[in-house]
Amino acid sequence: MTLEERRTSIKEAGLRVTAPRLAVLDVLHAHPHATADMVVTAVEEKLGSISKQAIYDALAAFTQAGLLRRQVVEGGGARYEIERGDNHHHLWCERCGKYEDVDCALQQPPCLYPVDDHGYTIRLADIVYRGVCPDCQKAIDQES
Repeated sequence: MTLEERRTSIKEAGLRVTAPRLAVLDVLHAHPHATADMVVTAVEEKLGSISKQAIYDALAAFTQAGLLRRQVVEGGGARYEIERGDNHHHLWCERCGKYEDVDCALQQPPCLYPVDDHGYTIRLADIVYRGVCPDCQKAIDQES
C-alpha cells in the first residue's frame, strides 16, 4: 500500500489524514495481526515521541470506519489487520502466540450460522482456530 493509497483510504473513510494515522496503516500493512502494543512500539520507532492515545484513537477510528478488522482472542488480546473485504479466518497457536490467516472453506460470508439468530441479519462469522503450530508441536515432541 503506497503512501498515496493510505492517504486516499483515510480520506474516503471521512477521516483527517495525520502522521500517526498514516504510520498506523503503514505498520499494519507490514505487520498484519499486530496487537495495539505492537502498533504503538512500531509507530513510536517511525515517528519518535508520540502520544499512545493518538495511536489507540487511530486504531479505533479505522476499525469503526471499516479500514481495519479487529479480532479479540481470549488470552491473546486484540489483533488488528487491514480490512481486505475477503472471507478468511485465523489460526492461533496457544503456545507461542503465532497468528495467521487461513482461507474459509466456503468462501461466502457468513460461513456459520447460529442455531437461533434472534432476528439478526448475520453478515460475518469471525472464526479463530486454536491449537499448536507445527514448530511448537515439534518442540513438544522433542520434550517428550
